[in-house]
Amino acid sequence: MKSIYSKTHQKTVQKLIKAREEAGLTQAEVASQIGKTQPYVSQLESGQIKIDIVLLQKLAKIYKKSVTHFLD
Repeated sequence: MKSIYSKTHQKTVQKLIKAREEAGLTQAEVASQIGKTQPYVSQLESGQIKIDIVLLQKLAKIYKKSVTHFLD
């Protein structure tokens, strides 16, 4: 499905996917840690859901990255 958000959002999403993969985590494992479902994480990673700062902070902590890593 095509993303409805900006190129900047798409870059952030790609960085999130890479960070999750580097952390060796599945979408289901991430979902469990953020209190969401695996389909939610899938939608997030496909650009269908807008990322808010609170969620970005949670993901950054899980992936052991700084929030700014995803914003550069």
